[in-house]
Amino acid sequence: MTGRVLPAPPLPEGPPPGGRPPLTWLYVPGDRPEVVAKALGCGADVVIVDLEDAVAPHRKEYARSATAELLADPVTAAPDAVPVHVRVHGEDDIRALTGLPGLSGFRLPKITHAVSVHHVAAVAPGVPLYPLLESALAIEHAYSIASADPAVWGIALGEADLRADLGVREDRGLDWSRGRLVVAARAAALPPPAQSVFPDVRDLDGLWASCVRGRGLGLLGRAAVHPRQLEVIERAFQPTAEEVEAAEEIIAAAAVEAGAPALPDGRFVDAAVVASARRTIALAGRA
Repeated sequence: MTGRVLPAPPLPEGPPPGGRPPLTWLYVPGDRPEVVAKALGCGADVVIVDLEDAVAPHRKEYARSATAELLADPVTAAPDAVPVHVRVHGEDDIRALTGLPGLSGFRLPKITHAVSVHHVAAVAPGVPLYPLLESALAIEHAYSIASADPAVWGIALGEADLRADLGVREDRGLDWSRGRLVVAARAAALPPPAQSVFPDVRDLDGLWASCVRGRGLGLLGRAAVHPRQLEVIERAFQPTAEEVEAAEEIIAAAAVEAGAPALPDGRFVDAAVVASARRTIALAGRA
């Protein structure tokens, strides 16, 4: 059983409460506060301070202390500040950082069962949680994890670990898992998942092609490991001019005629098509 019973969610017709969805999520190592400070001003929608893989074992305690200092700073907690998430290494991180005013969410690595989410939600009341699914077992439990608790605000893949667990050699070998994640998030009434990081920070053409592929699978936005990747991700997930024009045509047709009006090219416009058009317009208005 899962922590909540959900009806089939309606398609959202516009941006979520609090603004448009983030498209860029920038990871920075928690034991380098000077890098974190720069990241907060580089234009990412969300900064993720990493206390897990990016920090050596002997630096974990320092990274936690430095992150706590950052999250206690009134500047970080200001209403117009960039949201700061923390990818935690363990429960000590969760207990040390919960309640600090600049904390906007926890990224939970290597989650495999809903019970782990329940536990964190109890330890960190009121903190939005973002489980990371990084194994075959996690993918099999994707919906139960996504719907485990109202504290879950989103889910994502940890593709490096998942690739190793599955023995996948080619990138397309993860497409089924990516699609499974998109379906689980939708079924749990969560936002579309963001795409995982593209590790080669120099290959911007490859990043672009990968983002286009991810967008086609239903992913929205992407995590990054370097600021130079942000602009490419932003452009790749923004609607094209043609898509915006088509969406405006659909919305205009729906406003004139009730029911399922037909466009000049013969396509019928139903409620789901109109909702999708409104999401396109919302994304196009980010800049």
